Amino acid sequence: MAHAPKELLTDLLRRVSRSFYLTMRVLPGEIRPQISLAYLLARASDTIADTKIVPAVARLDALQALRERVLGRSEKPLDFRALAGRQRSVGEQVLLERFEEALVVLHSFSYSDQQRVREVLGIIISGQELDLRRFAHSRGNGIIALNTDAELDDYTYRVAGCVGEFWTRMCRGHLFPHAPLKDDVLLANGVRFGKGLQLVNILRDLPADLRQGRCYLPAERLAETGLAPADLLLPKNEAKLKPLYEEYLHRAESHLTAGWEYTNSLPFRHVRVRLACAWPVLLGMDTLHKLRRGRVLDPEKRIKVSRDEVRALIWRTVWMYPLSKRWRGLLRAPSA
Repeated sequence: MAHAPKELLTDLLRRVSRSFYLTMRVLPGEIRPQISLAYLLARASDTIADTKIVPAVARLDALQALRERVLGRSEKPLDFRALAGRQRSVGEQVLLERFEEALVVLHSFSYSDQQRVREVLGIIISGQELDLRRFAHSRGNGIIALNTDAELDDYTYRVAGCVGEFWTRMCRGHLFPHAPLKDDVLLANGVRFGKGLQLVNILRDLPADLRQGRCYLPAERLAETGLAPADLLLPKNEAKLKPLYEEYLHRAESHLTAGWEYTNSLPFRHVRVRLACAWPVLLGMDTLHKLRRGRVLDPEKRIKVSRDEVRALIWRTVWMYPLSKRWRGLLRAPSA
């Protein structure tokens, strides 16, 4: 890591993700570079997938080239300057311009860490490609929805649940390789942790996604309530949607509760890792509280946790950490 460009994993990371950067800052140095780089590479592929001004076919070609390069199947350097010039965010522009530098950092890791990063990136990019193909013509043909709960579960695994596996294996390999933990339970809860966070994003971003022609709530389930995806563009249909929406809130809550169990199953002395896990779980649960009370189909009322609330939660977790009972009680289920 001596020759790795430090600003790539610090300044650039902060510019493309302020919230995730908080989590990265608290992680132990043994795993911080690997997880930070995996995030940056995933963010680069996500930026390409979301560059809507570029035709879907061209974006799919770029994603395939990126995947082959990350997985080590191609030695041809990639030049994303043309795509970088299409970005509104300066951070995302710089990220694409410096993609090859990120690969230099990847190659500085141990072989096992490189393989862990490549494995999770392969899964994430497969989810982005699937998403891009599924919604390629959504605007021209109206709203396109996922069909079934199985498709939703598969999507949340590919773009987030697999991160729980990656995180677990990285921690296991570097921080507590010999701790007496049930690895199968830990990995399963890690997957649910990631799925829960992604499902919170889906429920929160529903109005915005609909106006992009995307609906992640399955058409099959909507039809059971007498709704079509296009009906969700009308806030007046919120009452009709509510029972189904509540079901998905409960599902996200259950996943995050598994994420909280995951957090508390980690060795107590690894304070930094436990805090890094606790923050997204608790912020996700706070978001579910707000969604339960909010107007979830109103595009003008985007629901989110404020920066002041984030800061307050961080301080609360830090000072409560030594107090086991109070720490455990930090998780408030939205249905409570």
